[in-house]
Amino acid sequence: MPFMTFLIRNSRWLAGGFLLCFFSSFGQTFFISLSAGDIRREFGLSHGAFGSIYMGATLLSALTLPQLGRIVDHASARVVLLLTLPLLAVAAMSMGLASHWLWLFATIYLLRLFGQGMMTHNAMTAMGRWFSAQRGRAVSLASLGNQAGEALFPLAFVALAPLVGWRSMWFIASAFILVVGLPVIYFLLRIERTPSPNDGPERRSAARDWTRAEVLRDPLFWMALAGVLAPGFIATTIFFHQVYLVELRGWSLEVFASAFIVSSTVTVLSSLLSGYLIDRFSAVQILPYYLLPLAAACFMLAFVDEQWSAFAFMTLLGMSLGSSSTLFGALWPEMYGLQHLGGIRAIIVALIVFATAMGPGLTGFLIDVGVPYPWQIAGMGAYCLGGMIVMLLVRERVLIRNASVLIAATR
Repeated sequence: MPFMTFLIRNSRWLAGGFLLCFFSSFGQTFFISLSAGDIRREFGLSHGAFGSIYMGATLLSALTLPQLGRIVDHASARVVLLLTLPLLAVAAMSMGLASHWLWLFATIYLLRLFGQGMMTHNAMTAMGRWFSAQRGRAVSLASLGNQAGEALFPLAFVALAPLVGWRSMWFIASAFILVVGLPVIYFLLRIERTPSPNDGPERRSAARDWTRAEVLRDPLFWMALAGVLAPGFIATTIFFHQVYLVELRGWSLEVFASAFIVSSTVTVLSSLLSGYLIDRFSAVQILPYYLLPLAAACFMLAFVDEQWSAFAFMTLLGMSLGSSSTLFGALWPEMYGLQHLGGIRAIIVALIVFATAMGPGLTGFLIDVGVPYPWQIAGMGAYCLGGMIVMLLVRERVLIRNASVLIAATR
């Protein structure tokens, strides 16, 4: 199906998925961390102390998500929306009112659970179920909502916060979620989509449908996670400590914030290209390659002091984030099928949230004890290179496994 025809026929569902990802921004690290400096000053927290609060709250949300996330296997996307988006608005309001570190902890927990966790989980599960032949394109277009949020919200925050204060920005966010996000997304998702033969030749999701228990016993699942968790861990760590990084390098925070536009632009292009490649070759086939730009991004940020390196870093980061966001939306149906996709994805998203929690806390502790931050970033780059080797092994074994099951089924 030509791209424009696909876009026009499915505009309501693609727009719904896009906006689910877009409004998840208020629970993403890149947005929360914009208030990090003000939070540390008002609450008297060190980098390590705030990182520990953030890590603990995020870990708790990761523990909650596998159970809560199973709701997408039993309820429609619009019903899940009615649960998650109002609670995300409550969490945003709570951030503007928080006056004690325990209150702050509970607020971050809600932001992470209903923002990064459930909003993204709802979007990607819906795209995986609603589309088959064009799943890669659908996931890539929906995930552009994340990049749109990264491009718009940091600049808006940096521009308005000096005028109204960081707490008022969270009140504005809460109102925006309720007044704009809730009615618009509900309108778009009120009709469910079913994959159609007119979409094109159907891509088989997997040789068979796996249960959650079977997935957790599969060694390839844990091997794949070694690479899957890297982008979230690294991007979250860099974004969370962006104020510290800017101070360390002597850069301008406004200039660094503007580099998010570069990241978002490249991420969009990378996401669309990845969607095309997935529909042409499959997600499993292109699995090993998304970590290479991420490794280069880490080495760039670790070893180059000039501010232009921030833009080079964002370019390389965007290449990996765009391909990984699309890849991870399409990979799991190819590996484990559709029947239990919501429950399986809930575990995966929880583990991704867990990884994003570990990043700020671990690096904040290392900063406090004197480990140079650039060394830590270089270590992340080395991890990515190792992850590429693991992904090559996963690709080969998954292809062999699926082929052998299909051959056995035809005998």
